[in-house]
Parts: sequence; C-alpha cells; structure tokens
Amino acid sequence: MNTTKIVEGVFGETVLEHVLRDIQQSFNRSKLFAPWLEAERTKRKDEGRRQRQRRRDKHIQVKLGHGGTLDPMATGVLIVGVGKGTKHLQNFLNCTKTYEATVLFGAATDTYDVLGKLLNKAPYTHVTREKVEAALNKFRGPIKQKPPLYSALRMDGKRLYEYAREGKEIPREIQERPVTTESLEIREWLPGGYHPYTWPNEEADEEQKTVADKILHLSTASEGVNDDPPDIDEPSNPSITKGRKRRRPIEDEDDAEIGITLAAKRQEISPIALMSGARQESESSDCATALAAERTTPAGIKSPVEAQPSLGTLPSPGEPPAAKLSMTVTSGFYVRSLCHDLGHEVGSLGIMSELVRTRQAEFELGRNVLEYEDLRKAEDVWAPQVVRVLEGWREKMTEKPENDPPNHTP
Repeated sequence: MNTTKIVEGVFGETVLEHVLRDIQQSFNRSKLFAPWLEAERTKRKDEGRRQRQRRRDKHIQVKLGHGGTLDPMATGVLIVGVGKGTKHLQNFLNCTKTYEATVLFGAATDTYDVLGKLLNKAPYTHVTREKVEAALNKFRGPIKQKPPLYSALRMDGKRLYEYAREGKEIPREIQERPVTTESLEIREWLPGGYHPYTWPNEEADEEQKTVADKILHLSTASEGVNDDPPDIDEPSNPSITKGRKRRRPIEDEDDAEIGITLAAKRQEISPIALMSGARQESESSDCATALAAERTTPAGIKSPVEAQPSLGTLPSPGEPPAAKLSMTVTSGFYVRSLCHDLGHEVGSLGIMSELVRTRQAEFELGRNVLEYEDLRKAEDVWAPQVVRVLEGWREKMTEKPENDPPNHTP
C-alpha cells in the first residue's frame, strides 16, 4: 500500500455512540493518514500568526465530521467525512433516510422514548395490528409533524431541551413542520408478552407532568377509548432502561433544519457513512467514506427470536403490544414524534423503544458501509477497506457536478 498518498473522502459506517472520537484516534496513529497529518503541519507553518491564534485546537488531528446525527438510543448508518470530504456533508443532511423502529403502546414519556420519564398511561388492550395498519395511512406522504420537546430546535434563542431540563414552560406552542414519508409499513406485530420491550421505571413528578401536559396535552389521549378502563399492570419483563443513563440533551436528528453543519465548519474533510449514535464534531482526513459497524441490539434487550416465549407458554395478557415499523422519510423527520403521534391515533399512547437507521442517501447497511468493529482492529485490517470506499466515493464524485445532491432513493 502506498503510505505517501493523502487519502480523503466520504464513507458510511455502522457504529455506536462516540464512534468518531475512537475512529479519529485510530486514524491519528495510523500510517495511512500520516501523509495527511504531515501536509496539515506544513500548511499551518505557512499561516499567519493571527490565523494560528484563532485556532481553538492547536493539536493536529485527522479531520472528521458527520452528515447528520442519530437519536441517542439509535444505531445505524452515519455518513462520515474525512479531510476535504467534509465540504460535501451538507448534501447528506438533506437526503432521505430509511429507519426501522419499534413503537411500544400504552405509555408516554417526556422524551417520546424509553429513555425518558413516564408521564402518563392509557388503555392499550384495544390496540390491534389492524387498527395500527389503518392509522398509518395518516402518516404517509406529505404531512405536518410537531417535533418533540426534547430536541435541539431553538425557540427565542434557546434550545427546546433546555426549557424541558429546567422545567420551564416554552414561550409558545411548538410549530408543526412539513415532512414527507415516502414509505411506512409494519414489519412485525408483537403482541403483549411476545417481546422484551417495557415502559421505563422512572416517573415524572407532578410539577413535571403539569408542565408537560400543557405542551403535549396527554390528559386527553385516552378520552373516548374506555370510560372505565381495567387496571393496567406494570409489565413483568425487566425494564430495558435498567442501568442506562438518560443521555440528554438530545440533538436534532437533522441538524440541517436548525442551521447546524457539523462538518466543514473548520478543516476540510470528506463525508463517510457510519452506523452510529455519535454526534461529535471531530477533525479527520480529506476523504469521505461509508462505514458499517456490526448491527447490535441495545444492552439489556433480547432479540425478537430470543424474546419469544417457549413452546407451550402463553404471553401475559397484561402487557402492552408493540409494532416494528419500517419507513423512508425526508430531512427533518422525527421518528420519536411518529411513535408518539401513532399512539394518539389509535386511542392510546406510544413511545419509541428501538431505532436503527438502515440507509442514508446511497449508503446502506449490509451493502456499502464499513463495519465499526473492523475499524477497531489492526490497521492492516481496516486500512484497505477505508482506501477502497474512499476511492470509490471519489470516482463517483468525478462523474457528477460538484453541487449535485447524493442519490435520494434506496
């Protein structure tokens, strides 16, 4: 392998949270990116004193950035830019994405997912696959969607999640935003007792519930469903939130919508696709590539096959049903909001309990992304793969104009 060549570009990867920092450290120590680091040192020597003083980070590292964040509990494809490839990351913020998500019915939380505090419960025994199938029609095509309170959108110069964390009411209603759902289907229906998903154990206090209800209007969620609903037992399965810390604040799933471009604000770098929940801004080399880490199940959650009761046993009738959904959506779409709104639409409540981004632009799990686990191995394992995907990306870029957006279809 030629170790004097400067590699840059964009790639896709499947990884977990904080992956960019780990990748950057591997790249910094590698022979592959030694030429890039040396070129950066030479460039900085030629800079004026004022420009050098403006640099917040005096330490030279491989320049990395990413093309859109993931939800804190999510895994999936993340576009990563290396070096000059970061200049192309803005294009990936506005492309379509495909997700697989699990919605659990009967409860609502302040974050719209299982990492939040329990705000309310609602009847769920009437929720069937047929009802959910019918309700999904409302969320297909061009729709208006209200972002969650726990998001990085700004209101009067302040992040929404900051209002939530401080227990303060927001100045006005969160406005709905236009998004498009290109496809939305049920992949699997999970009756109560046939899945491992449960509501969170931590419950919001009365003051938090009061503030949340003024924004989310949860008290009306179950009106008209059942005037005298039966007692709802707490699920018997261990909570999937056990041992987890609530990782907030949540950043907007699509930073382009709030004017944040994480890559290309500092050094030049190419984009990459990763499977990750990471959202750090790092420095990396001038290429773009797509990485794919081994797809994992969140800690403490069994796979659907492992979660199935043994033959001859029956599920507990007191546990809420869940549904695995597959969707392709446009920029600015919140999967957590979909789960929340779907619960309302079927006369109950709903929270997101699992999320995987399976595709972003042309980068897709199992097809053209790098495995994060490979990047944690010796350089002679991951370096040839990185070179291959970055060269493939550069070849594709030479075939189309500089400002052309990436492929928006699977």
